[in-house]
Amino acid sequence: MTSPHPIDPSFTALPYRRMAEAALARAQDFHVSHADFRFERIRSQGIRVRDGRLQGASDSEEVGFAVRVILNGAWGFASGVVLSAESAVKVTETAVRTAQVAAAMTTTPIALAPEPVYNDVEWVSAYEIDPLAVPLGEKVDLLSGWSAELHAAAAVSHSTATLKQVVENKFYTDLTGTTTTQQRVRLHPDLEVFGSDDKSGIFDSMRTIAPPVGRGWEYLAGDGYPWADELAELPELLAAKLAAPSVEAGVYDLVVHPSNLWLTIHESIGHATELDRALGYEANYAGTSFATYDNLGTLQYGSPTMQVTGDRTVEHGLASIGYDDEGVRTQSWDIIKDGVLVGYQTDRAMAHNMDLGRSNGCAYADSPGHIPIQRMANVSLQPAADGPTTEELIAGVERGIYVVGDKSWSIDMQRYNFQFTGQRFFRIENGRLAGQLRDVAYQATTTDFWSSMEVVGGPETWMLGGAFNCGKAQPGQVASVSHGCPTALFRGVRILNTTAEAGH
Repeated sequence: MTSPHPIDPSFTALPYRRMAEAALARAQDFHVSHADFRFERIRSQGIRVRDGRLQGASDSEEVGFAVRVILNGAWGFASGVVLSAESAVKVTETAVRTAQVAAAMTTTPIALAPEPVYNDVEWVSAYEIDPLAVPLGEKVDLLSGWSAELHAAAAVSHSTATLKQVVENKFYTDLTGTTTTQQRVRLHPDLEVFGSDDKSGIFDSMRTIAPPVGRGWEYLAGDGYPWADELAELPELLAAKLAAPSVEAGVYDLVVHPSNLWLTIHESIGHATELDRALGYEANYAGTSFATYDNLGTLQYGSPTMQVTGDRTVEHGLASIGYDDEGVRTQSWDIIKDGVLVGYQTDRAMAHNMDLGRSNGCAYADSPGHIPIQRMANVSLQPAADGPTTEELIAGVERGIYVVGDKSWSIDMQRYNFQFTGQRFFRIENGRLAGQLRDVAYQATTTDFWSSMEVVGGPETWMLGGAFNCGKAQPGQVASVSHGCPTALFRGVRILNTTAEAGH
């Protein structure tokens, strides 16, 4: 699917081309080896509903620009919000001065991996209905109606509904002649019900497993997701969870649904294969990585059934874009092949430093006021072409647990030792589901967990999950990212009882 929409005329009417010409011309006066100009407009809206009633709605818009240069082997960066050619020149001069200071402290000169020139190209993400063009009342009515219906169910004490919507426009140009103009849309809907059991005193919740997506309003109001089916079963799932027995700690086989497994991929593969972390350049928020560069091509990350790609092109992916913030055309590539680490996520400077050829297009800045850094692609576990269904995977387990939906997680600063919980845990007995369990967490090391993966499901089990709030860097930046995966079977995984662990 390609989007039927052109670049928003209200964005193209802004004076960024005139500003870019002035900025790059001024940068050339200083004989820089590289200069780029980036102009952004980010519009967002959030809606919050509780028990069928609107709690709040907010709109925001951020507009600004940034100039980045390489001078004397060092980066210089500056940004501004005054939209004029004169302001662009001043910001460029600040970026140059920054590079002049940084050059005295730079031990390894900055150089960029080569990239073809893209002459005035456009890219628009795949969506049908711009969510910000839909009247607020229509969106509030839909969310309020869903929340009220959930709240009316016997097992539900409270219900919440939230919706985050973002429309991001970006213009980029550099001294080589590359010029890109892009537009992407993303949505994050979330519905959750809360309840308690009077006998046990247990209070808990149950959330939808619908993922955030790079789509438009059609995701909620059209046939983009089976909302009616999921909302209808949510109160029943909550009631069963409240009455469920607490898990007995031990070793179990796990069948993990994509709505849970995407987060394990994000934490134990996505962050671990960011090359700046693997090289020790970056440690903010998520630490460095056990998957160091000397392991490339040799580290047995998991079982031979494990095929993981980095992809900035997958349709509806939250990290999908046509060109990154360094003018690199985005692509798909192997990160793990037959269980072995074979690739990383890079930007142009790291690709050059490590002799990797082209960057794979992972530079991104979350706002015009921030410098682009290496950010996560849509890192995904691939299905088996003739793989089994979820039901067939469950049928192959005598004693195990079926895991659905994400919740909390914990992982060390090397992305190696971890623990994950979930929304829904179902006991598997002799190949059949036998009711829900409570207080479940699975624990492992990254390589042990992925080595225990015996079977991955077929394409019909594959689903694209993800998040709006992946944090990195200092000052902190937040990016959206998707992770696709099939349902998968893991043998002999350690299960903890979270209540018992909390008691210790």
